[in-house]
Amino acid sequence: MNLVMFLAPFSLGLGLLALGAFVWSLRAGQYGDPSGDAARILVDDPEDRPADQ
Repeated sequence: MNLVMFLAPFSLGLGLLALGAFVWSLRAGQYGDPSGDAARILVDDPEDRPADQ
């Protein structure tokens, strides 16, 4: 029972921390251009390729 009294608030705290990180990333504009990202992956730009060694 003592372990549950420790783990329940700990898991709620981790969940709130993850929710806060998600809200922060939304406000920072991390998801601002999903259509641009989807189109950019299809572009075959030779400058984006790694150099052959």
